[in-house]
Amino acid sequence: MVSKETKLERYADLLIRVGINLQEGQTLIINAPITEADFVAQLTEKAYETGAKNVLVEYSDEKLTRLKMEKAPEEALKDFPVWKAKGMVEMAEENAAVLNLTSPNPTLLKGIDAKRVAMANKASGEAFKDFQPFISGGRISWLIAAVPSKAWARTVFPDLPEEEAVEELWDKIFYTTRVDQENPVQLWEKHIENMTKNADHLNARAFRKLHYKGPGTDFTVELHPKSKWICALFTNDQGVQFVPNLPTEEVFTIPVRNSVIGTVSSTKPLNYSGNLINNFTLTFKDGKVTEFSAEEGYDTLKSLLETDEGASFLGEIALVPNDSPISNTDIIFNNTLFDENASCHIALGNALSICVENGKNLSKEELKEIGFNESLTHVDFMIGSELLDIDGVLEDGSIEPIFSKGNWAF
Repeated sequence: MVSKETKLERYADLLIRVGINLQEGQTLIINAPITEADFVAQLTEKAYETGAKNVLVEYSDEKLTRLKMEKAPEEALKDFPVWKAKGMVEMAEENAAVLNLTSPNPTLLKGIDAKRVAMANKASGEAFKDFQPFISGGRISWLIAAVPSKAWARTVFPDLPEEEAVEELWDKIFYTTRVDQENPVQLWEKHIENMTKNADHLNARAFRKLHYKGPGTDFTVELHPKSKWICALFTNDQGVQFVPNLPTEEVFTIPVRNSVIGTVSSTKPLNYSGNLINNFTLTFKDGKVTEFSAEEGYDTLKSLLETDEGASFLGEIALVPNDSPISNTDIIFNNTLFDENASCHIALGNALSICVENGKNLSKEELKEIGFNESLTHVDFMIGSELLDIDGVLEDGSIEPIFSKGNWAF
């Protein structure tokens, strides 16, 4: 049996070598919860061994986050430190890489007025709007990966003692990232190759519309000829490939902004800003959400949709087979990084210019002409299940199945 220490070492190696694909002389920025200082030290050691010029660490503390949301005056919530956002732009211009370790507490902000949370989210989004294109356009190497926390583990495995729940969650992270097997780097290279083949097939078919049908879901979305399907293998401005999500199982593209028509229902809870939104439905007309409901988290969903004009339109559609490693665990992770890679999903908010031919070099006006949605936010939510069918409509109007009963039909 492979020891936990060996798996942690493999995990750190995978994040640095495959996720970020850190290059010699490059600066690495790590954002992480303060509880994970030991693993951050392991990542830092790997980074320097790989040739990093510098490793800069920014720690967060969920207790402080909760206190600010509870007790700070509203002007503090609206006043994000601009110097921090400008610093990130400067670092990005110097080709720094960014590694975000997430350990979400799905109930961290439960009971906090959704309007206060929305104020803080909007202030952060506005401050980082000049940095956002470096991420959405894949201009720099970046990565989101997970580490378990006690609070998160309790929501995933509520029947286990706390320490056992954390260890079980570690085991699931190791399994879904393939570091519980020999040679995980090579396994990921093969996995990415397979996802790329699926993206290439969709691009070759050049579908102009997709029609989704499943329980509570019946909607249609158009695709622009200049949009393209990709998997989570990006190439930054220096020509270096990286994988921005670990784990990842998705193939995705962007829709035409005003084209979405119909109703979609969630199939997994959405952990958004420390609150759960569950069993929710959105109805679209001319691309925009015109009606919505939620059994849990209605006010949070309402605040999300009101972030700005673009938050009520879609910016991404992603295909994930129901028969995949994360889905086959049959676990609700209450963490979008995992749940979105266990299920077909779509995203409200900002579109990804990396999904547009020559998108990095197009102006905002040129992107807008092809139906590109712009927003301060980008929030994925899950709509897939073993009952979801997706048909593709070709230029001549003929129809081909893409997904049947939750899995690839080709």
